[in-house]
Amino acid sequence: MKIKNVALETVCGITSKLPENDKVELAFIGRSNVGKSSLINTLLNRKSLARTSSQPGKTQTINYYNINDAFYLVDLPGYGYAKISREVKEKWKRMTLNYFNNSKMLRVVFQLIDIRHDPTEKDKEMYDTLLQCGFSPIIIATKADKIKRSQLNKQVKAIEDKLQLVEGTPVIPFSSSDLTGKDELWEYIDEYVESFSE
Repeated sequence: MKIKNVALETVCGITSKLPENDKVELAFIGRSNVGKSSLINTLLNRKSLARTSSQPGKTQTINYYNINDAFYLVDLPGYGYAKISREVKEKWKRMTLNYFNNSKMLRVVFQLIDIRHDPTEKDKEMYDTLLQCGFSPIIIATKADKIKRSQLNKQVKAIEDKLQLVEGTPVIPFSSSDLTGKDELWEYIDEYVESFSE
């Protein structure tokens, strides 16, 4: 897909009402500092559309990016960030759950996992939550350029085993540095957008 225009259209905080969109939504979620903002910038060929930071917990709202006036990429707050209060964590969690349960246009959730490490308990908890909400998440294994190619399959298998993925769940190794997985990810996005517009 050729990216003609991108706009951050809606930002929802903890007390905001979800927008009544008429276009399909594709959401991205992952542990804090997993590379979510970098992935979104890479997908959309923008350097700083989604704010990246070496400090975890940068995304604190639900951000709706309108792509080509055809669909939305939705950037969700990271989870598992230690340096915020339990109260704030709970509010973020409720906000995210409210989105999963009440967005009428959400069709798929991409869950990001750092390929260098085994998934955490929080990763497993989020994966199970998505299944309970009726989604079949597609897993994006980020930072694939940080490990040797010979280790890729082993690390993908570790993700499959630790998350106890539903059979047939795609796991896409991705790197915002060398663009590994970018084309494959776009194939899935195109598929969801096209199937909605048919």
